[in-house]
Amino acid sequence: METSFLKKILRVLLGAFMTLAGIGHLTFQRGEFQAQVPKWLPQAPNFIDFVVLSSGVVEISLGLALIFLVKHQIKVGLTLSLFFIAIFPGNVSQYMNGITAFGLDTDDKRLVRLFFQPVLILWALWSTEALAYLKARIKKT
Repeated sequence: METSFLKKILRVLLGAFMTLAGIGHLTFQRGEFQAQVPKWLPQAPNFIDFVVLSSGVVEISLGLALIFLVKHQIKVGLTLSLFFIAIFPGNVSQYMNGITAFGLDTDDKRLVRLFFQPVLILWALWSTEALAYLKARIKKT
């Protein structure tokens, strides 16, 4: 499926953001990501660190896949959108528990952040042609 120049640029940009975020999980932002692990998960430090490190590896993998696996961009877009849905409870937990991380130091800032998750999901779907793919599948049924 042929994509527009804008979609290509935004797909690569999202891939770069994901790769950087994943590197942050493993290094310079590890503590902030640990603070976001939902409180309803086991709070053992080793488990929390595992969640952060493994999600960082997933983010790096998805980021690089967005950039380089162009032939599989629809699958990557669908997978990334599901990943964004899967990590959303961490954002909700940050809001519900008043956790300060990533400069989100007020309830208002944490609440506003929640509304960016659907934007990321749509960005992943639109820039990879996964949204057009899903629309076409729905139309066939």
